[in-house]
Amino acid sequence: MAARYGEQLYGELARDGAGAPRLDASGVAAHVLAWAVHLSTVAVAVTGVLLIATGSVLALQVLLGAVLLLVVVTLRPRFGRLPKDAVTLDRAAAPALYALLDRVAAATGTRPVDVVALDAAVNASVTEYGLRRRRLLVLGLPLWHMLSPQQRIAVLGHEFGHYANGDQRRGLVVGTALRTLGTWHHVLRPSGQRHRTVVQVITDLIMIPPWLFVLGLLYLLDHFTLRASQRAEYQADLNGARIGSGAAAAEFLDELLLAQTVAREVHRQAVLARTRNRGTDPKAVEAGLWAQLADHARDIPAHERERLRRVAELRGHSTDSTHPPTHLRRTLLLETAGALPASVTLDPADTAAIDAEIDAPGRQVAHRTLRDMPL
Repeated sequence: MAARYGEQLYGELARDGAGAPRLDASGVAAHVLAWAVHLSTVAVAVTGVLLIATGSVLALQVLLGAVLLLVVVTLRPRFGRLPKDAVTLDRAAAPALYALLDRVAAATGTRPVDVVALDAAVNASVTEYGLRRRRLLVLGLPLWHMLSPQQRIAVLGHEFGHYANGDQRRGLVVGTALRTLGTWHHVLRPSGQRHRTVVQVITDLIMIPPWLFVLGLLYLLDHFTLRASQRAEYQADLNGARIGSGAAAAEFLDELLLAQTVAREVHRQAVLARTRNRGTDPKAVEAGLWAQLADHARDIPAHERERLRRVAELRGHSTDSTHPPTHLRRTLLLETAGALPASVTLDPADTAAIDAEIDAPGRQVAHRTLRDMPL
């Protein structure tokens, strides 16, 4: 379904253009279903309170009410939170980076991010967390160091584009409903373990109907939002082209195809650091990890890059099911926005300042990555 929607949207956008974000029938259905999920949680909470309030002390009614409230606590909407162990940068520690982010946000027409976190993924992402919906930008250091300054701006333009294009899955109502249904699915799913007792078998049989019901709701909400989510990715790509240039945005998508190759190099570096192969200094590996990954990516010859591009097209490569096929994203960019100039640029001095701000926390991420990676 994801591949089919990606191809359909490519044809529509190539023919008619991206257009402004709009709420269609599927979007309305998604919001109705999401509100139904949230109201069901409220109904369970109200029922639990009424059972406790109207029951006598130690009565079965009070016990049932307490159980319902415990269920609500477990299945309540999750607003997300900043991971406690996340390596973050605030404005005081990275003024040059935040100055760039503010420029990209202004060019996109949205408000800036509140926090930047660094990790070891060949990716970048944005999200919101907490009741105040604070904005978090996660920069994958392998990808960041692989990219040229203008490609970095295109990535940032893509990510900020998600805030401006009405991506339902990132919204408060639908996004929290998806997380709530995911929790329900996890809690209700039958164990399916071998050598179960009679009680476990009976419990699993009882859980099957509500689990299948929740699974159906998840499928419906996914179905209602998948097309809009993929459209949002195409629109975010076009925003990245407008901000960082069409060429830089297309080149960034090519770099995503190197993710597995770069991940294998990270594993190789972890082996070198932890086995001290050939007298390798672990501290030196840690200090030069991101530069080594960038050099490794740059050394991949053009013919290998072309092979990876063709393989990705044959296999329908995409980041995940919420993303259209990567080759269609790249083709749409080249066809509709390939000649777009950059609206935000970065001079060498600012690039050097940003790299200096990321250096120390980047070493912390490298240390954790090399230490914790399974060998």
